[in-house]
Amino acid sequence: MPGDRHKAREDFRRMLKWIVVVAVATVAAALLYLHLTGELSLHMVIATIVGVFFSVLLGAGLMAASYFSDKSGHDRDVRDATVDDREP
Repeated sequence: MPGDRHKAREDFRRMLKWIVVVAVATVAAALLYLHLTGELSLHMVIATIVGVFFSVLLGAGLMAASYFSDKSGHDRDVRDATVDDREP
């Protein structure tokens, strides 16, 4: 089981790196779209960067956390602790 958790932790770190890359690419695409459709102000650029980056990071990060929880055995530990072994 410790090997599973170590591998799950490595997979989680790898996923987080990809999530950051995707978030940066999404910010760039959003800024390009906004530039092509109108004039950009400094406040709009800052709001777009912060809003898009953290929205993608939060959404994908929570999904990655759920995969980590399952792969590392934390879900299994909770299920085993809450299952009543007695038969009705």
